[in-house]
Amino acid sequence: MKRPWVVGITGASGAAYGVRLCRFLLSAGEDVHLIVTDAGWRVLKEELGWDASKRQESIRLHFESDNVPGKLEYVPVQDIGAKTASGSFRTQGMVVVPCSMGTLSGIANGASDNLLERTADVMLKEGRKLIVVPRETPLHAIHLENMLKLARLGVRILPAMPAFYQGPQTLDDMIDFVVGKILDCMEIEHHLYKRWGMPND
Repeated sequence: MKRPWVVGITGASGAAYGVRLCRFLLSAGEDVHLIVTDAGWRVLKEELGWDASKRQESIRLHFESDNVPGKLEYVPVQDIGAKTASGSFRTQGMVVVPCSMGTLSGIANGASDNLLERTADVMLKEGRKLIVVPRETPLHAIHLENMLKLARLGVRILPAMPAFYQGPQTLDDMIDFVVGKILDCMEIEHHLYKRWGMPND
């Protein structure tokens, strides 16, 4: 059975990172289970203009019309009994992008107050890949301590920090750089940005 990736989108700014990652994974033939927090839906509305009052319709509009080989399953964050809440449901891992400091704290402290946090807890207890992409600035000591706690558990901490050495020309270039770094951590091949020292194709 094909193992899906889990993608979580939270209420931090930068919803475009999570959407771009999902679209790439689906185009690459990967299956995705998508969990969006209520605050994440607010950000999708404010930053990308999605209709947060019609969530299932928005998911279909923005993903299912792409005619890609991968399959996306949207799971409401309140559905604490969903498949990803159990370690017996096998996945390749999880990416939380963008990751708010509230969600980061919930994961670091094992809160499991919703499906996203519970799924991240499953990744930790099952020893699966977990990548969190914090998007906040400046950071105070509690933020940093929570990141350190997770890093010591083997979680990859990948802040949404676009680089400039590849000569970005558009906002999409900046988004693709961060998503490309996430895909590197997932060990998925891509050509979303020019790597240092490599010729232009």
